[in-house]
Amino acid sequence: MWMSLAARGRGAAAVVTASRVAWCRLPAGLRGCAQPAIGDKDELAPGSGTRVKRSVRQIILNCKTELAVLQKNELCFHPGLAIVQVGLHVVHICLPEETATEELLDEIMKLNDDPKIRGLVLPHSLVMSDTAINAVLPEKDIDGITDVNLGRLVRGNLNECFVPPAASAIIELLEQADLCAFGKKVLIIGENGSREAALQKLLQMKGMVVVNCQWQNTNIMEQCHQSDVLVVTSPVPEGLGEDWLKADTTIIACNLPAAGLNSSSNHQDFQQGEQGSSHDGIGLLTAAMQIKNSFAGLNSSHNVVSDIEISRAQTPKPIDVLAKEIGLRQSEMEAYGSNKAKVKLSVLDRLKEQPDGKYILVAGITPTPLGEGKSTVTMGLVQALVAHQGVNAFACVRQPSQGPTFGVKGGAAGGGYAQVIPMEEFNLHLTGDIHAITAANNLLAAAIDARILHEGSQSDQEGNIVLGVDTPHIVLDTNDRFLRKMTIGQSSTEKGFAREAQFDIAVASEIMAILALTTSLADMKTRLGNIVVANDRKGQPVTAEDLGVSGALAVLMKDALKPTLMQTLEGTPVFVHAGPFANIAHGSSSVLADKLALKLVGKEGFV
Repeated sequence: MWMSLAARGRGAAAVVTASRVAWCRLPAGLRGCAQPAIGDKDELAPGSGTRVKRSVRQIILNCKTELAVLQKNELCFHPGLAIVQVGLHVVHICLPEETATEELLDEIMKLNDDPKIRGLVLPHSLVMSDTAINAVLPEKDIDGITDVNLGRLVRGNLNECFVPPAASAIIELLEQADLCAFGKKVLIIGENGSREAALQKLLQMKGMVVVNCQWQNTNIMEQCHQSDVLVVTSPVPEGLGEDWLKADTTIIACNLPAAGLNSSSNHQDFQQGEQGSSHDGIGLLTAAMQIKNSFAGLNSSHNVVSDIEISRAQTPKPIDVLAKEIGLRQSEMEAYGSNKAKVKLSVLDRLKEQPDGKYILVAGITPTPLGEGKSTVTMGLVQALVAHQGVNAFACVRQPSQGPTFGVKGGAAGGGYAQVIPMEEFNLHLTGDIHAITAANNLLAAAIDARILHEGSQSDQEGNIVLGVDTPHIVLDTNDRFLRKMTIGQSSTEKGFAREAQFDIAVASEIMAILALTTSLADMKTRLGNIVVANDRKGQPVTAEDLGVSGALAVLMKDALKPTLMQTLEGTPVFVHAGPFANIAHGSSSVLADKLALKLVGKEGFV
C-alpha cells in the first residue's frame, strides 16, 4: 500500500497525480514565441493536445462552480469520491487548505507508524517544505526527496535509497534511445532542487558530462549549443531559437505548464515518426516509476513485517484436516475451537507396534533476554522437511509463560516465517494447561497452610511441619516483582501464624516439571504424591500424599496431561506441551509429546 497526501481548498475535490514529464523537441523557427499555456486565447489546432487540456480545464472549472453553488445552498454538503481498483491499495487523504503545519506533521507521523502503509507521496505544494519532506520516514519516501534518501543517492548507495521517479523516467528513456553514452554532455536548465540533483548524480554515474544552470546564465546559448541532451525543468523564456541548438539535440521538458511542443525535423524525436508530443507517455512512465518504488518498499529491509502480522496473514488449515493428515482418528482428538486440539494418549496403545522415528534435539547454551532462536530453528527445520521435502516430521515445543510473553522476551512461537500459528492462541492460555498447574500448585500450598494452622492450634502439641526452602509457594503465570517477598497470615483468624512467604511464576512449579516428565496418568499421580513439601520435627520428609491431596492434584491435571496439536505457518504439525524453565528444571517439552510424535512420523520420520 502506498499513500498520497494532498492539500484541498474549500469545496474542491483534488486528485493528486505524479509530476508530469514532457518528452519532446524544441520548436524550430519560432524565435521569441513561447508555447501557449492551457487557457490562452490563441487559436488552437483541432485535435491538438492543448485543445484537449483546455477542454479538461474548462470542465473542472464548471464543476467547481457547481460545487460552490451546492455548498452555498446546503452548508452540510461535503462531496466524496470513492475509487475501487484492483491491485495496489491507494489511500488518498485530503486536508483543508488552512491545515496547520502541526496537524499536517501529525498526519504524516500517523502514516509513518501505520505498518500497512508502505509508501507516502506528498503533493508539489508540500514538497517545497523541508519540514514536511523530512517528516516522512526514508523507507516510506517513495518520491526519494528526503534528505536521507538524497544523501544516500549522492553517495552512490542506490540499493539503500529511493530514486526520484521523474529522474528514473528520464534515465529510462535515455537508455531506451541509447543516449546514455559515456562522454555525452547533458545540460539541466531550471531549478536546483532535489530532482535536478538526483538526475545529475544518475547521469554522472552513467559517465555523462552534466552541467546545471538557469536561463539567466550569460552563457546559456553557448551551453545549449554544446549539449547533446537538454533537460528543461522551468518554462522556456522568449528569445530561444533553433540556432541555440546543434543538430539532433534531444530535449526533455519536465513539468512545464505548456502543452506539447511543436516538432522539428532538425532535432531528435524519440517518437520514431509518430506525430505529437509524448507528454502522456512520460507522465505514465513517471507514475510507473513511483509504483515501482512502492513495491521496492515492500521488499525493503527497512519494512520488516512483524511476527504477528505474518501470523494473522495466514489462515490455518482446520485442525481436523491436519489431524487426518498425520494419521489421527477423529475419536483420538478433542478440539478446542478450529485451530487446536488435545490428543488422547490412547494413540500410544494403537501405534505401540509402530517403530519410532528419529529424534533431533535443538538446544542452545547462550541465553539472552530475547531468547536464542531454538523455536525458530525448530519450526524452520520441520517446515523444510515436511512442506518442501515431503518427509514426515513433527515439531515438539514448550508452551510459553505469560510472564516472558508480556515482558522483554515476548512469546515463544518462533519468528518470521517459521512460527506456530495462530500466535495469539499459542502464546496466551492455549488449552489451559498452565492454569491447571496454577490451580494444582496453589491447592497444595493451601493444604500446607491449613495443616500448619490446625496442627499449631492444638493446645497439647507443637506443630509437626517444618517449612524448608523447597516448600511450594503460591504461583501466578504473570509475575509481579512486588510479590517476590511478603508476609502472610496477618488476619486475626489465622491465630498468629504470620510468616514470610513469596509468589513464584507458575512454570517454576515442580508440578510443571512433573508434567513434562510423566508417561501416564498413573505415573503422574505417583509423582505428584511424592512431592516433598516440608519436613516434620524428626527431619522426615512430608509429601503431598501425606497431606492427602495427591488424588485432587491428579484430577486437576488430567486434561493437561494430553499434548496440544497445532501447526506451523506452512501447515506442518506441532505438539505444544509443558514449559518448565531451563534455569530451574530441564527446559524442554514433554516426554509424552515426544513419544506420540515419534509414533506418528514412523520409522523414516523426524521429531
